[in-house]
Amino acid sequence: MKILTILGSSRKDGNTEFLTSKAIKNIDHTTIRLSDYHIKPITDLRHSKTGFSPVDDDYEKLLEQFLNHDIIIFSTPIYWFGMSGQMKVFIDRWSQYLRDERYDFKRKLSRQKAYVITTGGTDPKLTGLPLIQQFGHIFDFVGMTFEDYIIGQAVKPGEIQADQSALKKAEEWNEYFKNL
Repeated sequence: MKILTILGSSRKDGNTEFLTSKAIKNIDHTTIRLSDYHIKPITDLRHSKTGFSPVDDDYEKLLEQFLNHDIIIFSTPIYWFGMSGQMKVFIDRWSQYLRDERYDFKRKLSRQKAYVITTGGTDPKLTGLPLIQQFGHIFDFVGMTFEDYIIGQAVKPGEIQADQSALKKAEEWNEYFKNL
């Protein structure tokens, strides 16, 4: 099983990334840090006669990696009660590739298993649930299997180390991934 982590934070080495690193420690995987790439927002041309136009950015480089993995870990902090802008733009671009004849996008996504890791402050295990539901609806729409999620409580760098339940769940995932 090929594992891909997609890091959606604007901060390197933040709490969400720390929690993700615990889940994939000593596991063969690929990591994409979205902030390291130039990804343009979608121009919605679904209903135009010409459809979507090619976009000059790094997205298709990421898309190739994304589609060639079996397990995807979407890792994003909770920003304003939702996913990061980087993660949202990455997912918004799926609209374009659902209609791109070069890819059998939806079929390929239906073979993938999705996991979500997120962190935030102010009672994230409650306020982060709409984000988890949003991911669930996205995965349902494209046919991905939503396996599990972790919500950690942390704001300032390093605070995630105090959330023992999130750390424990990340360790459980790690054991599970090791046995695949």
